Order: sequence, then structure tokens, then C-alpha cells
Amino acid sequence: MAYFFDSNKEIEKMLAKGKRACDVLGEAQGCVNGCHAGITIYGETEYGKGGTHEDQECFLVLEGSGMATIGDQEFPIYPGITMVAPAGVFHAFKRDQESVPVKIFWFHAAI
Repeated sequence: MAYFFDSNKEIEKMLAKGKRACDVLGEAQGCVNGCHAGITIYGETEYGKGGTHEDQECFLVLEGSGMATIGDQEFPIYPGITMVAPAGVFHAFKRDQESVPVKIFWFHAAI
């Protein structure tokens, strides 16, 4: 297993394939029992389909600015902001018109 992960190169490969999410930690790296982490790029200026999961999910904004909706709350996001979406709670992200795409590191943990 590799212990070094150049997320910038992996993200470039991911975007070239038309994807926007890059796994960093999951089954391929030996994680079991609900542990999963990755990086997602949000280039849209409108909310996409969003997500709801059976476990909680933590987010850390790495680049860009925009808005997040978690449950019935909406708030601004920018580098350094950390958020948690509880299990079963809808969440979605979008970038500001003038911002570079929003890059978010996310982590799922089993309940």
C-alpha cells in the first residue's frame, strides 16, 4: 500500500475523466467498517443533487468559497471551515460565481 498520496495529481486525473470526487481512504487502502475519505471539487454555481448518508460526514473546505446547505441551514463556506452532516441529513455545496471551484476534504465514519 502506498503511504504517499499526491492529491493534486489524482484530482487532475479525476477531472480529466469527467469525475469530481477522488477517494483518499477507503476499501482499496484497507479501511473497513464505514471509514471513507476523499476530496470533491464543486464547480457548479447552483446546488447539485447533494447527498444523504447512513453515517455522519465531516467536511473541511480546502479552496474556494461558496455556500453549503446541511439540513435546513444554509451558510457561507471558505477555506478552513469545517462542517458535519449528521446521519440521514441532506447536504449540498456550490461555489460563488467569482470563486475558483470549491475543494472539500470529506470523511465518513461509521456510527
